[in-house]
Amino acid sequence: MVKIAFGNFGDSFSVGSLKAYLSEFIATLLFVFAGVGSAIAYSKLTADAALDPPGLVAVAVAHAFALFVGVSIAANISGGHLNPAVTFGLAIGGHITLLTGLFYWIAQSLGSIVACLLLKFVTNGKSIPTHGVASGVNAFEGVVFEIVITFGLVYTVYATAADPKKGSLGIIAPIAIGFIVGANILAAGPFSGGSMNPARSLGPAVVSGDFSQIWIYWLGPLIGGGLAGLVYGDIFIGSYSPAPSSEEYA
Repeated sequence: MVKIAFGNFGDSFSVGSLKAYLSEFIATLLFVFAGVGSAIAYSKLTADAALDPPGLVAVAVAHAFALFVGVSIAANISGGHLNPAVTFGLAIGGHITLLTGLFYWIAQSLGSIVACLLLKFVTNGKSIPTHGVASGVNAFEGVVFEIVITFGLVYTVYATAADPKKGSLGIIAPIAIGFIVGANILAAGPFSGGSMNPARSLGPAVVSGDFSQIWIYWLGPLIGGGLAGLVYGDIFIGSYSPAPSSEEYA
């Protein structure tokens, strides 16, 4: 069964934990800088034209590449979450305590905000694009979109990184995680924006001052991440039993 633990302040403020928070801050900053920066760059190159298919592909690829790198550089220190929904999903499965997870959220959110502030500065004040549902898509549909695609992301994290039986599959975990994010942006970008990451949406909202739809990008991803933690953690990881101690399995 899944195991949720609150944790204690001693563990959450240990040297290792503090290093993990710094790692999450830096990795999230680099990921958001590249991801949001790609959208700003596209806007500059097309004179603020509406996002077209080539632009969508470019933004999706930029996010996929940046997340692949971000997860890789943080994996050995913090686990490479870079996303409050991933952290929440892993907390549901007992892979991180709720208290430590809260500090991960703070580090990830600050990393995203600082990334967007830097982008605002280095682009000479260009507007920071925020997530929002497209015309013809209502808020409920946007939340469901984010639930589904975030479920796919966190399920991938579990299957390739958190599963104790992953074996050599863990080597490609950052690639798989980056790929599923890129693919989901291609699918959901024209509808919900394809966030999957509350921190990724929070930074632009804070810097632009537009919080009108930010709740969609916290509610949807947290539900999706939590469901993935329940399904994979309880049904699959929770059902594992040790192999029989027998010469047949030697």
